Amino acid sequence: MIVHLVDGTYELFRHFYGLRRFTKGKDRPFGAVVGVLNTVMQMIDGGATHIGVATDHIIKSFRNKLWKDYKTGEGVEQALLAQFKPLEDGLAAMGVAVWPMVELEADDALASAAIIAAKDRRVKQIFIWTPDKDLAQSVRGDRVVQAFDRKSSAVRNADGVVAKFGVLPRLIPDYLALVGDSADGYPGIAGVGPKGAAALLNRYGKLERFPRSVLGERLALALLFKKLATLRTDAPLFRKMDALKWHGPTKRFGAFCERIAAPNLLIRATKLSMGVTRAKPRKRRPEA
Repeated sequence: MIVHLVDGTYELFRHFYGLRRFTKGKDRPFGAVVGVLNTVMQMIDGGATHIGVATDHIIKSFRNKLWKDYKTGEGVEQALLAQFKPLEDGLAAMGVAVWPMVELEADDALASAAIIAAKDRRVKQIFIWTPDKDLAQSVRGDRVVQAFDRKSSAVRNADGVVAKFGVLPRLIPDYLALVGDSADGYPGIAGVGPKGAAALLNRYGKLERFPRSVLGERLALALLFKKLATLRTDAPLFRKMDALKWHGPTKRFGAFCERIAAPNLLIRATKLSMGVTRAKPRKRRPEA
């Protein structure tokens, strides 16, 4: 059994702005939703059987209380924000497990789902579909990998994480605490770059083990940033792996497709559920 965990927020952003190259700025009300649903169906057509999609139902979390500049939905275009709920509705109607997050983030859901799935011995491999750097902390050997580049089908295993960031997956929160993450809105520690951060972590280990002389008073700030970077793994998403198995679209999917004027989605999902267009699974190229 292979499990695919998808960052629905990233996919929605990707399709929304990707469409603008063809629509000349005239956004289709459900254009990005259709794009994400087609992407998930493409995965199913490629052989995926167990899929879960996480979204940021509200682009705000407990982390905003820890750091005032942490990312929010401020500045995100309304035309994009308006497609989150329809995407969640569409995935559920299509029979795909979807986790709309409120207090936690989509990344927390992906990390939690990976932990739950990894406990099942029948699961041979878990793919986390997102380029977000913080999900590198969830990588475990060759079993839990990060599929960060859809075009090249490249994945990042534990060796790939070390090659990219210079530290083991378990030290990614410490690494991001030092170098910062502009996408999430925290700056890291001034004067500490990627190479310097990796060197310090490989020498001393996690931030809590740093001698006081290394960062001085800035250690407290680094530890705060580590809290922001550390993904929660306790979200109660599902208990049994069958919750992620795709059994075909629900009866509601037809009405949903009619609502968003996308009849081809229903046709494609119906064919997939009948095994009409199923292709052989594509091989993923691990990044070493």
